[in-house]
Amino acid sequence: MVARKFIVHHQDSNFNVDYDTEDGFDVFKFQLFSLTAVPPDDQKIFGVEDNRTVTHDSDLIEISDKLRLVSVNDQNPELDSGILKSDEELARMLQEEEDALMLQQFAVSEDSGQFEQRVRPYIDQILLYEDSHRQEAARKTVPVEKLEEKALVALAKEGNLNPSKTEVDHAFLLQLLFWFKQTFKWVNSPPCEGCGNETAIQGMGVANSSELAYGASRVEVYRCNTCSRTTRFPRYNDPIKLLETKKGRCGEWANCFSLYCRSFGYDTRLILDFTDHVWTECYSMLLGRWMHLDPCEGIYDTPLLYEKGWNKKLSYAIALAKDGVYDVTKRYTRKWHEVLSRRNLTTESSAANVLANLTRELRRNLTSVISELEERDRNEAIELEKSQHSQENDSLSLPGRLSGDKEWRTLRSEIGSDSLSSSSCPVRVCTDEHVSRIYDAFSPLISHLAEFSSKNKALEALQFIRTVLADIKKSPFKARRVVIDSNKIVELLPSFNPMLDALSLKSKVETNGKVEICLAGDNPVKASVALPVVFHALDDVIYHIKLSDNFNKSNLSWPLLKLNRICCGSVLASGEELPFGIATSAFDGTRMSKWEEPNGAKGCWLIYKAMGTHVYELYSYELMSANDAPERDPKDWVVEGSDDGGSSWRVLDEQTCQTFDNRFQRKAYKVKLQGFLANVFRFRFLAVNGGQAASRFQIGSIDLYASSNVNQKPVS
Repeated sequence: MVARKFIVHHQDSNFNVDYDTEDGFDVFKFQLFSLTAVPPDDQKIFGVEDNRTVTHDSDLIEISDKLRLVSVNDQNPELDSGILKSDEELARMLQEEEDALMLQQFAVSEDSGQFEQRVRPYIDQILLYEDSHRQEAARKTVPVEKLEEKALVALAKEGNLNPSKTEVDHAFLLQLLFWFKQTFKWVNSPPCEGCGNETAIQGMGVANSSELAYGASRVEVYRCNTCSRTTRFPRYNDPIKLLETKKGRCGEWANCFSLYCRSFGYDTRLILDFTDHVWTECYSMLLGRWMHLDPCEGIYDTPLLYEKGWNKKLSYAIALAKDGVYDVTKRYTRKWHEVLSRRNLTTESSAANVLANLTRELRRNLTSVISELEERDRNEAIELEKSQHSQENDSLSLPGRLSGDKEWRTLRSEIGSDSLSSSSCPVRVCTDEHVSRIYDAFSPLISHLAEFSSKNKALEALQFIRTVLADIKKSPFKARRVVIDSNKIVELLPSFNPMLDALSLKSKVETNGKVEICLAGDNPVKASVALPVVFHALDDVIYHIKLSDNFNKSNLSWPLLKLNRICCGSVLASGEELPFGIATSAFDGTRMSKWEEPNGAKGCWLIYKAMGTHVYELYSYELMSANDAPERDPKDWVVEGSDDGGSSWRVLDEQTCQTFDNRFQRKAYKVKLQGFLANVFRFRFLAVNGGQAASRFQIGSIDLYASSNVNQKPVS
């Protein structure tokens, strides 16, 4: 351990920062964020004496104690050179590229026939995506309103309750990808059509007329291992047939998904990888560039997946669209000189000529948009060249191939890690005020039931409320509305209305005595975000009431009443699973998500910074086990608080040998050290339930509760 004190100059102020090397460079940047409000991703740190850039733990050990902090939003563009490779490395790359091109001239024929034969057949396929009949058929199979709601909820969870059309379109595309991943089925070998048991490949069959009608020139034939019946697996190329079958391998997956993308108006490309894979690209108006989407893996905007994760030895990645054919290999590699040595079908110039000729054919009748397309082509060419000189993100761990059975993936040498994860996480903001409001809203309801109902009557009333809320949730999200004809709801309304308000709903008693519950306000997404939280909170309330021996108003206390929950803070973690296991998932109040640290079993941490300048006396906290894998549950941990932005820490609580007997089990802990006011809290998870056999850590939720007599105080 090395402890150092730094003086950090930012704008016109100096900040004293204590640094412990056991915490790591990410925690140091979070400390600076607490003091200066410059997010870690926007920080550039330099030594004052030698102007040396600080980028790693080791730099902080070797450098002088005076540092300078600059925000990338304010600095000279020249400072962005940190993302580029060094001059020496760049020169080496350029020389290797030149050598590879020279070798190609002598070793590769200029005959482009073989290259064109690989590309041209796909043009007819991608033009099928422009057929209005196929597009309409595709749209009819998609639960559009459900995906729209999920897209808007995803944006709302990032704090964006009023997104632009461009943002909504981008979010909808991602939800379309996730839905397709769950809907389409991967085929290793088809199940027997007779008994449903496993089959084994027997060879290739001759396509019949009905199979040929949908482009299935290849038909695989399988024999059942149990009943010996023969099963055919036609490899359909017409995506309209794939809307029906919903199965295949990467060719069928990318083909069908590309049709879906075009059907919803996205500029779409089919990417042909000559090393036997196919995926999709769509142009994102939000990003202002083409975005990689792999429907087989459910992964997006991760172009180095194949080279870095699957260990593919790429050669050609060709993009085919209705308006052109493009060589986009450079997007998918950071080893261009190595790739060049494998591009041996024809010379680079001959390949470029083939693609240019095919593009001219496709654009023959597109004269009105030619200039726009050419401008986009030029911008993409610049982007692809720049990508070759950017540094790899070493903190990002890319998974090996996950689609297909393990034996097949092993034979292709595409086995790797099993997740997309990051060991250098951004600071994320918790958009969870609605969770605290829902927890608070249970207080008047529970108090009313405890005062006027028996335990059994209270449980009956809560089950009735659950039924009402379930009916509301099932109604269309843009016009949620139910009408209830029951005296029960009228009796409960005074104590139930705060809950409806927390859910962005409202009630109205009609003249006939019925009660209408509908949306409050003009933003239906608020209710969509809140409703999943209330169900899980309600289940927890019912659980605690069932456990109580004496349910009355005088005995109501935490954890049945979850008051003063701390919310809206910022979170930094030692690592996280992307995109669904990010750190803020631990604070969203639902069972449908979790924070997952892929390398956290032997130790990981999470830091929570209070919103603004507020400090809290932490009274208690709750942890909830996640949905699966009990071996990843936390076993030993320490909770710490800091009153100086994370420069120093006080131990608030410590737990050892803890176990979670069930999934989604909540365990409540009172903090041992009371009276300490902190603006930053840290959980250090030291061990998991599975011990050395596990590699991952996960937690379903973390809820922090402030003391009732000291909820918030501004820092003096």
